Amino acid sequence: MSGCRFLRYFAAALFLASISNASVFSAEAINVGDRLELFADDYLIDTMSGDVRQQLLKPEPQEVVFVTDEAWEGNTSGYYTVFRDGDIYRMIYRGWQHDEQKKAAHKEVTCYAESKDGIHWTKLKLGLFEWDGSKENNIVWRGPGTHNFTAFHDTNPAAPPESRYKALGGGRGGLLPFQSSDCKHWELIGEKPVITNGAFDSQNLAFWDEDREEYRAYWRYFGNGVRAIRTATSKDFIHWENEADLSYNEGTPNEHLYTNAIQKYFRAPHLFIGFPTRYDAKSQQVEPILMTSRDGQTFHRYDDPVIPRTAPKDRNHNRSNYMAWGMFQLPGKSKEISVYATENYYEPTPGRVRRFVYRVDGFVALRAGANGGKVATKPLKYKGQRLLINYIVRPGGNLRIEAINEAGTVIGKSKPLRGDAIDQPVEWEKDPGLSEGVVRLHFILKNADVFSIRFD
Repeated sequence: MSGCRFLRYFAAALFLASISNASVFSAEAINVGDRLELFADDYLIDTMSGDVRQQLLKPEPQEVVFVTDEAWEGNTSGYYTVFRDGDIYRMIYRGWQHDEQKKAAHKEVTCYAESKDGIHWTKLKLGLFEWDGSKENNIVWRGPGTHNFTAFHDTNPAAPPESRYKALGGGRGGLLPFQSSDCKHWELIGEKPVITNGAFDSQNLAFWDEDREEYRAYWRYFGNGVRAIRTATSKDFIHWENEADLSYNEGTPNEHLYTNAIQKYFRAPHLFIGFPTRYDAKSQQVEPILMTSRDGQTFHRYDDPVIPRTAPKDRNHNRSNYMAWGMFQLPGKSKEISVYATENYYEPTPGRVRRFVYRVDGFVALRAGANGGKVATKPLKYKGQRLLINYIVRPGGNLRIEAINEAGTVIGKSKPLRGDAIDQPVEWEKDPGLSEGVVRLHFILKNADVFSIRFD
């Protein structure tokens, strides 16, 4: 073969190889579009090298926001549900009291409170149920299911006015369905439990999944010798199907999980965020941990507690450290996310609820130390002309981003990022000309954290 023919064949082979590589690159790409993506799991990550890791973060303790000091409440009040409903924050919880021998002093009741800011809560005198000769209380239910009555605001557009709020509650026989028009006046939807395969001595919950247009439930059962979690879906809240046990990333220990506190992350609703409470059967102490999922069944679970038993205050007692179900950004606090956890259970004084705060998207960080490191994403199919990033660069640190195309060529280099920002548009030293397509991102960082990204 002549030299010219060889060069032509060689060039053609390179061209075909580049087409093949580009095709594979695009086929393997994760479609992120313009949605917010967190680094709370390893879904987007291809490689990490150097002094960099995924770092679980803990929320910072704030003030006590709620004390169960009414006669119908007490030191074993619990299973708190908190959610935002327009300009109002609503709370549903169990009122209960035990004596020094851990014997119940009265029957359980379901109670209601509300707030304008998520910090200062009011126990309304609703006049619905009598307690010790008076209806001056905030009790909203005294029938079956009070032990673990767990409510939610139903955002299903097909839900009729009388079912704007729904709840699950029950015991040994299963979970009963409830409905309400105002979150205060409750009634049973049916007399029979709608979920029966489980243990149920826990905060069992359900919600409307807007993305999948179905209800999703999570409840407790016993499996593999431990307290565990099951899930199912429903189109009408009454008939449940697709029951399945939760599964976890490889190497996750088989541990007792007493509650689950699973919800859609409101800033990135394709992500499920859970705060299951790990239970130590010997000490009967509990501590919330973090887990995340993209399909609602397989979760990436972290081992360290997000609120340790050493956090303030009185959390190292029997069952004294449950996470409430709910999280949100409070008015005037746009850079943080509030969550709530209980303390002082079974003690002579009333139980309490304390607020904790995360940085926005700050559940897990890509964290680089003093020696620096690099994180490469998988191919990302994106749509947007800007790249927004949530990050911190500490003193003496730096953060740069590279954009890589299908051929492995660096098509974009950012200017160094400094300081602390939530949704910072990346400024480019070498502009990649973002619009839509497929790209890899390289994060080169030192003494810095990266929490989330979004193409905009």
